[in-house]
Parts: sequence; structure tokens; C-alpha cells
Amino acid sequence: MSPYLLGLRLSGRRVLVVGGGRVAQRRVPALLDAGALVTVISPEVTHALDDLIAVGRVTWEARPYEVGDLDGAWLVQACTDDRAVNTAVAAEAEAKRIWCVRADDREASAAWTPARGRVDEIDVAVTAGGDPRRAAGIRDAVVAALRDGTIDARRGRTKPVGVALVGGGPGDPSLITVRGRQLLAQADVVVADRLAPRALLDELPPDVELIDAAKVPYGRSMPQKEINRLLVEHAKQGKFVVRLKGGDPFVFGRGGEEMLACAREGIPVIVVPGITSPVAVPAAAGVPVTHRGVSQEFHVVSVHVPPGDPRSTVDWPNLANSNGTLVLMMAVERIGIIAETLLQEGRSPETPVMVVQDGTLPTQRALHATLSTVAERVTAAGIRPPAIVIVGDVVKIGQEVDMVRAERVP
Repeated sequence: MSPYLLGLRLSGRRVLVVGGGRVAQRRVPALLDAGALVTVISPEVTHALDDLIAVGRVTWEARPYEVGDLDGAWLVQACTDDRAVNTAVAAEAEAKRIWCVRADDREASAAWTPARGRVDEIDVAVTAGGDPRRAAGIRDAVVAALRDGTIDARRGRTKPVGVALVGGGPGDPSLITVRGRQLLAQADVVVADRLAPRALLDELPPDVELIDAAKVPYGRSMPQKEINRLLVEHAKQGKFVVRLKGGDPFVFGRGGEEMLACAREGIPVIVVPGITSPVAVPAAAGVPVTHRGVSQEFHVVSVHVPPGDPRSTVDWPNLANSNGTLVLMMAVERIGIIAETLLQEGRSPETPVMVVQDGTLPTQRALHATLSTVAERVTAAGIRPPAIVIVGDVVKIGQEVDMVRAERVP
């Protein structure tokens, strides 16, 4: 018959462990985590148990088991390698109505120790018919799914409150952080950017309200003030709101403005950093933004306004004369004037350039050029946003890697 599963609250209660070997060594830490007062009865103990005894976390009676040792215990673990001793312990426990776990005989055991895992406040316990290896495998799968949010574990009574600013990464849905995935699974409302990983949105439960806060270049766009208002409004209604962004919330993501808007209204904010595309997209295309002996600095620049525009705060002359890598965002539509400005300010026309469209996605494609040819080549290839432009000698590293790989192919 299947066991009746309970969660025993052992804090302050005496638990007896008979045996001091490897099985006891595995069982004792979980009992201590539950707050149990653990006594080990065994002539000898392992080094790991000895360490716990030395610091006073475990009481050790260095002798064999004797009848009467179970008095006052709420639970006993029979963990010796002597079947006769385990049988005697179990018999005393049965007579005194104390639950006993036998490590040597699952059929004769009154209780089973489950394979246990914990994610935040969620405890997972799997028995699998008393098969410990099978139980551990199932436990690991469930714990992993809870950690990455693929199991819907939304809280019913103690759900999060306020707003979470979550960086969704550069595009590939598997590149969101574990913490971001967990919070997304708890959301009542999701306010999503155009560049947020869309596949994750398809996994949301039907009762989650999804708000499209897309900002399409030269197209429809939700004003930032309206986004701020929606975050505040829904949070004040007691809903947990996830603001899902592409990349990182604080790297050209206007996350700081949203955090300030919530702070002014007394709304708590959780910030979850994301893998930022200025580093991740070049890496996905095989280009390191820094490389020993080539570039020991890199500059990330938003070109949402072009060089020469009065609203621009970018020091283009300084960038042109830098030996570092330039990573340009929102630059494809202005690549002509950008290249012209860098050339006029002294950058070599032979400087390598790579343009990566749809970085980390299945549709990713890359274009190689030089500073003097990049504008023409981008137009001819029909490269469109979202795309990252990398300027500098590190582009050659990626090309070198490609050549080495090609030479090694039989």
C-alpha cells in the first residue's frame, strides 16, 4: 500500500540515530536542518559526524544500542550495518509506537526517508516505493523545474508583492536567469518589451494579464510615462507585476526610471539583472569584446540619436581615437553617419566591423565589413534591427577562430 506522507516538524524534538556510518552521515544533516535534537548511538562515527559532534550540534553516545535507548524519542533511524541490531531497534520502536526508518530493509521499515529537496519555501519529498535512487532522480527533476520556473508554482497565500524588473537576456529564452524565470512564474501581470524573450510569454498561465509595452523603431510605441503608470496602478491593486525586458533592465533599458516611479509611490521593487546583449551577442557570434593583446577596454554606446544631434551626449572624437572595442546599439539605421563620423575623427578605414542581427536566436546572421564599407554592405544585405555593431580588431579574433575550425575539418 502507498505510504501516507506527512511533513514532520521536528524542531526541539529528540530523534535517535542508531549507527554512525555513511548512511547516518547522510541522514543527520537533514534532521538538523529540521531543528531536531539528534542523538547518535554507535561505537564509532565518520569524520563528518565527528565534526558535528565536536561543535555540539549532535549528541554522541559511543556504545552499542541497548533496549530503552528509544525512550523520549519521536523518531528513530536504524542505520547500522547489522541486520539483527536494526531489527531489534525496529521492534522496540513498534512496541513504543515510535516511527522507525530502517535503512537496510524498506519492506520491514515502518517509515521511509524520502529524497528531499528545497526551493525557497517549497519542500519536495519523493519516496518512489522505497527505491532511493529512483526517488533521487525524480526529486532532482522536480527541483530543477521549480528553480527555472518551468513548473507553475505560483503562491496562493504568500505571493510576492510590488514590481520585479526582470532582465530577459539577449533573445534566446534559455538565457534568462533562474531568478527571473522564478519570478515570471509568480506574476499576476507581465508588462513585456518588444525584445523580451517571447517564447516565455507563451508559457504563462491563461489568467496572467499580459501587457504589450513594445517600442517599435519608427513605429507604434507605448510612452514611458504610461508604462510607469501601469506598473504603479497594478501593483497598488495588490497584483505582483513583472516588467520583462530584453537584456538587462539597467543597460539602456530605462529600468532606473521605472524603479524611481515605483519608489515615489512606496511600491517595493525587485531588480533581476539580465545577460546584456552588448556582451552576449558578440560572444554568440564568436567575438570577444576584450582580448589579451588586442583590446583591454570596450565601450557600449546607444545611438538612438545620431552623431552631431544636439541631444547626443556621446564623445565621438574620443571613441574614434580609442583603441578599445566599440559596441553600438540601435545603430543600424544610422550606420552611414556613424562610420563617416568615426572616419572623420581619425579611425582607420580598415577597422574591422561586424554587424550581428537577431543575436542568440535561430535567425541570427552576421555581416563582416570594414569601417569604410559597412554602410554599403548593411544596406545591400538588408540588415534590420535588432542588431549589434562591433567595431575593432577583436572582430579578427572571431574570423581567426572560424579559419582554425575550418582547417581542422577533415
